Amino acid sequence: MLRFATRNVPRRSTAPLRRRAYATAFTKGWLSDPKTVGIVGCPFSGGQPRPGVDTGPIHLVQAGLPDQLTTLGWKVHFDGHHQFENIHLADDPPIGILKNPRFVSRVCEAVSKSVYGHASQGRLPLTLGGDHSLGMATISGTLQRHPDACVIWVDAHADIHMPETTETGNIHGMPVSFLLGIGKKIPEFSWIKPALKPSKIVYIGLRDVDAGEKTILKDLGIKAFSMHEVDKYGIGQVVQMAVDHVNPNRDTPIHLSFDVDALDPTVAPSTGTPVRGGLTFREGHYICEAIHETGLLVALDLMEVNPTLGTGEEDVHQTVAIGCSLVRAALGETLL
Repeated sequence: MLRFATRNVPRRSTAPLRRRAYATAFTKGWLSDPKTVGIVGCPFSGGQPRPGVDTGPIHLVQAGLPDQLTTLGWKVHFDGHHQFENIHLADDPPIGILKNPRFVSRVCEAVSKSVYGHASQGRLPLTLGGDHSLGMATISGTLQRHPDACVIWVDAHADIHMPETTETGNIHGMPVSFLLGIGKKIPEFSWIKPALKPSKIVYIGLRDVDAGEKTILKDLGIKAFSMHEVDKYGIGQVVQMAVDHVNPNRDTPIHLSFDVDALDPTVAPSTGTPVRGGLTFREGHYICEAIHETGLLVALDLMEVNPTLGTGEEDVHQTVAIGCSLVRAALGETLL
């Protein structure tokens, strides 16, 4: 049963994620040498109603993220941001209450092909969103290249609504259900193969989950670590348990999908659906550092940075800087 903390409490210190002498993404041939990241810039906001999240990727790149990754020893492949104007439809009526369904589907299909293209060439796809409906695209692309990959989804929200359970019709709250192949079938999304198994996804940081989503998580037996567990066990043990659940032998690829609203709004204020009581700066970075330490990361998403939100330029600068910092942590930056 999910439980949710309603306030921040002091965190316990924890031991680092247990290291094991297993092969890495490079020695297994999942990633090429020299190590190369393929940046997939996705200025897209169609999965939710708030404008501005489409400018998030542009701000992250303008903040110098490609150069920062080069400094870490990565070769960077970036051909510019995706252009979605030619995909946008003048007439895209709702399907049920799903908003912009054809636009979202077409954009996500295009992004999925881009992610797969990078992965098939041995690059690590780094997708910069944009709203989290893009998760159905990025994970589809990863699973096409790595069918046994597991997913670590860091978010305040479960994003697992089905077409029949959503109350808003915003598709950024639904990508996981499409990936699992549950709920009413929507022909416009038939390109998505239900390749993700419930046992291969784990959540960290949940604290705003609707009743319908709780039922789905319980019925499918999906492992979820809410902020209650983070408070109870500490982030180190939570990450350890999360990876143990989806990747117990440390022998399958990891796709990390990180929504910045997993962080507390005092840490990352410029995001569309902030929920207080979230991860601290260090807890968010620990997750990324620990996943890097496994040596199994093959794909990374950073989603929902919205530079038009917040109380001023300081909030925007802070959120963009933290977004860049999370990516660097996942790709090998250390404190020392």
